[in-house]
Amino acid sequence: MGFLDLFVVAMVPVLKVLLITLVGLFLALDRIDLLGSTARPYLNNLIFYVFSPALVSSQLAGTITLQSLASLWFMPVNILLTFIIGSVLAWILIKITRTPPHLQGLVIGCCSAGNLGNLLLIIVPAVCNESNSPFGDSTVCSSYGMAYASLSMAVGAIYIWTYVYIIMRIYADNSAENTENVSIADSESYTEALLPSSEKSSCHDHSVHAELPETMSEGKKVTFMERTFWNFKKFAANTNLKKVFAPATIAAMFGFIIGTISPIRKVIIGDSAPLRVLESSASLLGQASIPCMALIMGSNLLKGLRRSEISVSVIAGIVVVRNFFLPLIGIGIVKAAHHFGLVGSDSLYQFILLLQYALPPAMAIGVMAQLFKAGESECSVIMLWCYVLAAFSLTLWSTFYMWILG
Repeated sequence: MGFLDLFVVAMVPVLKVLLITLVGLFLALDRIDLLGSTARPYLNNLIFYVFSPALVSSQLAGTITLQSLASLWFMPVNILLTFIIGSVLAWILIKITRTPPHLQGLVIGCCSAGNLGNLLLIIVPAVCNESNSPFGDSTVCSSYGMAYASLSMAVGAIYIWTYVYIIMRIYADNSAENTENVSIADSESYTEALLPSSEKSSCHDHSVHAELPETMSEGKKVTFMERTFWNFKKFAANTNLKKVFAPATIAAMFGFIIGTISPIRKVIIGDSAPLRVLESSASLLGQASIPCMALIMGSNLLKGLRRSEISVSVIAGIVVVRNFFLPLIGIGIVKAAHHFGLVGSDSLYQFILLLQYALPPAMAIGVMAQLFKAGESECSVIMLWCYVLAAFSLTLWSTFYMWILG
């Protein structure tokens, strides 16, 4: 495959995303107002509660089996490494550029989560179907390549809606709390001034007493099981599980159960399965998530073009992390895994593992920014530059990966 052919293959999926983004930008114009400030939250909730869970559950149920877990176990590890390494590089970038607190979660999300779904689903079959593809027979290559890309998409979605979702939510909540600290501190100072010292100490003693288990407050010995139960009860009371478990995470659990438990899989998955309509319906719903994410990104881009608080240095840093440092580190990790026997000699499998480090940020980051009201416009500006440059960087890295795989 020549460089020009590879350039077109790598550029087409990125151009599709950019074109849909422009449609979202057009629909958000004041004269059109189909994706204005009123409509965006409704579409975003559809993606969050319906489309993304359907996509994750259908992809995971259709691709994950006990056999695939045994043979492809390194792929989830590799994807997790891309998230961890990207987060570390993002933390360094935040320290260097002194990123504002309300944008730090966004920077971590953009550096850690790559577009492990639709880009691979388009690039891999296109590479396999070329007459001079380096991966052998096109039919076999496409079959295995789609399985690898689907697994990558499913596992990536799990990490995005757990790891990145929790991080971005924590930073968004902390940023919101910091903006209220001044008013809260003022109100507390007036309250403390009105309370006598004796009442303050009695209130403190009462709160400490309320936190202790009954047996401890009565002077009795507390058993290990009682203390464990009390700690678990305290953790559950202070933890909002709705914030931890996103709908896509719950959907991933169902997809994993359906895919790995053979009796359930035979009933739902497959052309002859009696309940195959459930899987096909979920897959049909899930297909709407990717274009809708691009539309949301485009509608937020209009706001970002009008006013954005993100600096050029932060955007440049994210581009360098995703297009230079992560791909280079990925080469070392995949080569080391192959050297130590963790990854087999399948060149297509290694190619996809390497590509997972060179992809632009996941579009789900824009959905989370919209959900948490933290850097929606800035996220769209970042995505625009990352996807424009990805047309060139993906081509160069794909060519280099094919060369080193020989």
